[in-house]
Amino acid sequence: MGGDPWALLRDATRARVALGRAGDGLPTARELEFRAAHAAARDAVHTALDADLVRAALTAACVGLDVLEVHSQAPDRATYLQRPDLGRRLAEGTELPGGAADLALVLADGLSPRAVHEHAAGTVAAVLERLPGWSVAPVVLAHQARVALGDPVGEALGAGIVVVVVGERPGLSSADSLGLYLTFAPRPGRADSERNCISNVRPPHGLGYAQAADTLVALLQASRELGASGVVLKDEGTALPPGAA
Repeated sequence: MGGDPWALLRDATRARVALGRAGDGLPTARELEFRAAHAAARDAVHTALDADLVRAALTAACVGLDVLEVHSQAPDRATYLQRPDLGRRLAEGTELPGGAADLALVLADGLSPRAVHEHAAGTVAAVLERLPGWSVAPVVLAHQARVALGDPVGEALGAGIVVVVVGERPGLSSADSLGLYLTFAPRPGRADSERNCISNVRPPHGLGYAQAADTLVALLQASRELGASGVVLKDEGTALPPGAA
């Protein structure tokens, strides 16, 4: 049997597998790849959210909603990383337009603003295409934000459900992964067990926008019918798209 027997496995995953060895260490190429991946993950965490870039991407994706901006109580990136609690609270004096909407969308920098820059607009556009008849509040861009910041935002906007589109913690093979967190009847104090999460939205290596949107919309419709979200709401869809097995 010729060739590298591990090549097929390496081609099928972004995970770091079958790296080989050079003496007691890694081959030079694999060591350099590791350092580059680690640097990309660190850069993703410390990058600032570029609101103008996200607005332009939303416009290019034909998302015709007003866009608002908010900040958490974390005044800067260093504080945000050291004080997760401050990232869950709106800055003092924040004002949002009240109303009544079926859905609010919060685009939060989280731990990878890069993921929001690259994937949020495509994800939002795919979701809205699948929600005819739903009223949607203005899109909110949230700086220095954790998932729970969506609770006071959704409540202030009068939304029945809030979806926080957030940059996930980077890994060594995924510095641009986006997460979608759904919470029914958002209000401060909601527990993580009252949310549903769709993770790893990052085509072409993770979920594509269409597949993520299909899953989210199914959960949104079921959540509205059930009047709840979280552990009582199950994703009944297939684990993999047709032909992926």
